[in-house]
Amino acid sequence: MENLQNLLWLYMILGFTILPAVRGALVALQRRMLIARIERQRGTKVIALIHRQQAGFLGALMARYINLDDSEQIMEKVRAAGTRPIDLVIHTPGGLVIAASQIARVLRAHAPGVTAIVPQYAMSGGTFLCLASDQILMDQHAMLGPVDPQLNGMPASAYSRVLKEKDRDAIADNTIMMADMSEKATAQLQRMAFELLQPKLGKDRATEVATMLTEGRWTHDHPLYVEQLQEMGLPVSTAIPAEFRQLLGLSGAAQAQVIKRAEQKG
Repeated sequence: MENLQNLLWLYMILGFTILPAVRGALVALQRRMLIARIERQRGTKVIALIHRQQAGFLGALMARYINLDDSEQIMEKVRAAGTRPIDLVIHTPGGLVIAASQIARVLRAHAPGVTAIVPQYAMSGGTFLCLASDQILMDQHAMLGPVDPQLNGMPASAYSRVLKEKDRDAIADNTIMMADMSEKATAQLQRMAFELLQPKLGKDRATEVATMLTEGRWTHDHPLYVEQLQEMGLPVSTAIPAEFRQLLGLSGAAQAQVIKRAEQKG
């Protein structure tokens, strides 16, 4: 009986800790090898910004977004790229405007050029990074999204609309203040988008597209597919090398191990 209990404990230790860790390490090694092969083939520096669920405190699963840690890491990797062009693999729902705008400025200043690779989606702040790139390679069914500002979980355009459609005496002071912040945030993002688009589209078209993406014309999670992006004039192509889809798959496999371990602990 004691031997059976010892075997059970050994099985649990191997099954829940050691073997998943080994599998995760093997996937991470495959990922590094694939990145090295892509860099040799394309003569680029590959930088991955891939956000998936991750295990947090006590195994709780948390969604990841663009944050200031990402901007710090990517800025360092861009500097390390030197004279090599950059392939930036983006898979993110978005995140902090301040972080996305800082990354976008760094990418725009990288003279050898930046190619944004979108195997599945790059929404909100991720779209900003695509606008900063010289070209965008997307899967045929991948998507970008609007970059309109969100305040307290609500679109900025909604606050502005309330101010326009209701009598001011019937509007709470907090809503009026939020509407003021919304107008400023929208103007700021429109200017940022224009600055990224103007070299590619020219002044008039850049103004039109920047307004379109920031004014709240669509919901914030509205998908913008290849055809619509090309109609806007963005340098979008579906000629995405298969290796980048493999890279996203390996990243997903590594994260799946983390999530599986978290679920098992729960």
